[in-house]
Amino acid sequence: MLSKLLIAFFLMALCVAIHAMGLIAVFRWMQVRLAGGTREFWPSTWRLIRIASWTVFLHLVQILVWAFYYAWQGAMPDLTTAAYFSAVTYTTTGYGDLLLPEEWRLVGGVEALTGILMCGLSTGMFFAVFSDIFGLNRTNAPPA
Repeated sequence: MLSKLLIAFFLMALCVAIHAMGLIAVFRWMQVRLAGGTREFWPSTWRLIRIASWTVFLHLVQILVWAFYYAWQGAMPDLTTAAYFSAVTYTTTGYGDLLLPEEWRLVGGVEALTGILMCGLSTGMFFAVFSDIFGLNRTNAPPA
């Protein structure tokens, strides 16, 4: 059980690294775009759609990391089933129609916690970008 938990923490760290690299890339892209970009409605909306798509892609990559591991280790019968289980677990949907073998269940819990954290990080990043695009982080109050 301890070895599986160590692997789960390794997979969690890998997911954090994937997400961090992806978010850093999108922030760098945003800095370049906003430096000379427009804050008009449709270009800004299109920018948010691209960021949301990129963020969902990052989550899907992380789901597949877990799925490949489950399939490789025989915790799920095949990659398709492992990907479905991983998506349901990572997003904390938890249908319960598939279960990991008993010795793997804590690993599934770590995946769910990882998904919660990475979705929260994505939400924070998306709000920060939205605030920056539409100037919500600027204050009109005079300096003290």
